[in-house]
Amino acid sequence: MQSLSDSFLLAISLVFSGDQNLWEIVALSLQVSLSATVLACIVGLPVGALVAMARFRGRGVLLTLMNALMGLPPVVVGLLVYLHLSRSGPMGFLGLLYTPTAMIIAQTILIAPIIAALSRQVLQDLNAEYADQFHSFSLTRGQAGRALLWDGRFALMTVALAGFGRAIAEVGAVMIVGGNIDHLTRVMTTAIALETSKGDLALALALGIILLFLAMSVNAAVQALQQSAGRWAHG
Repeated sequence: MQSLSDSFLLAISLVFSGDQNLWEIVALSLQVSLSATVLACIVGLPVGALVAMARFRGRGVLLTLMNALMGLPPVVVGLLVYLHLSRSGPMGFLGLLYTPTAMIIAQTILIAPIIAALSRQVLQDLNAEYADQFHSFSLTRGQAGRALLWDGRFALMTVALAGFGRAIAEVGAVMIVGGNIDHLTRVMTTAIALETSKGDLALALALGIILLFLAMSVNAAVQALQQSAGRWAHG
């Protein structure tokens, strides 16, 4: 078995040598998580805007549910998606189980509540600030919603990045619905778990380095967007 130092040096070599297997895993991870983030934004942002602006019976219950769903256990999401996509499930005829599409569905379900809840808070604060102006201009709810989405775009991009960061680091749900199949559904987190159990620390470390770099990049992007939003607000 290789020493830790040897494994680390080999991991660095894999990262910079353009190892095909390594970058295939990274590419699939980005494809799945970016797709899930886009879909979650398509669902979550309108829901967040609606709850932020509207007042209706049961709104408090919906807010509680949205906040509770932010902590959805990934393995539970994976299990529910598996039951629906399995051969005996209601959507089994689609043949999506153990495909990247199933992984995208699972990650979308996992992060959509996060995006909805966080965007709701952002848009609710903006709505409270601009409500009188919207009323004076006689804007419809749809027009006001679009104005809020545009004015809060930097903060909402931060929300989207938070969702992406949650998705790219997820392992439980994608393991269940994807199966961790080599060259088909193996992503960074599942590959790290597998290679560590096999004792192949070099590949696991290489993927870990890339995953850590992505996490740091997301955090840097969030800070940059927050600074941009601050300059826009005071400019």
